[in-house]
Amino acid sequence: MLRKGRLTARFAEGEADLHAAQSLRHACFVDARGGAPRPSRLDRDAYDPICEHVLVEEARSGRLLCTFRLLPLSGGAEIGRSYAAQFYELDALRDFDGPMVEMGRFCIHPEAADADVLRVAWGAMTAYVDAHGVELLFGCSSFQGTHADRYLDSFDMLAERHLAPRRWLPRVKAPDVFRFAERLARPFDRKAALRRMPPLLRTYLTMGGWVSDHAVVDAEMDTLHVFTGLEIAAIPPSRARALRAVAG
Repeated sequence: MLRKGRLTARFAEGEADLHAAQSLRHACFVDARGGAPRPSRLDRDAYDPICEHVLVEEARSGRLLCTFRLLPLSGGAEIGRSYAAQFYELDALRDFDGPMVEMGRFCIHPEAADADVLRVAWGAMTAYVDAHGVELLFGCSSFQGTHADRYLDSFDMLAERHLAPRRWLPRVKAPDVFRFAERLARPFDRKAALRRMPPLLRTYLTMGGWVSDHAVVDAEMDTLHVFTGLEIAAIPPSRARALRAVAG
């Protein structure tokens, strides 16, 4: 898909590439969080076969540093096929008229602290969005752990500044949720809020992304996650130019 400096981004080709992605996901979502290892040491589910998988690697060594998967949808009528539809009632988005793509299982190797890894991942996503005329990018942005008290500044900031437009707002479907938008308004520490947010979510927000008004408590993945959407047309021009500079 692209090469920038010492990093490359490409689509997975074949079973070996898919297993490499699933192995990195296991390292990030299970091993790094102290979970019980799965016998296969692979994080995999029923959505993997219907998705395209992106690998960000060191060009010289081929070491896998980041992976995520993409599920393209022709429009809102297909929103029920998405991974997120298991957890959120997304009927409002059925009226979205334009190509969409769900980005999921995003993770970066625990030892890859280089900010360029995230930058190249977003460059690859930008190239995909432009090539396919995607108008809405969405997914689930996950906070580690299931205790909302650790992230109250973050949730208060999301409630005040970043809720989805009412016409697209996801509704509650999961049995266990944290309705952060119903909390009484209170002052929040912006620096703490941003520091405790997942890097992927921070990036979505800088581009004009929005979130659901509640977080799903996902005990299986040991996360709190919010539905996150980004309308491509709403990305600030300066930000779009910066992304395309990486993608190009």
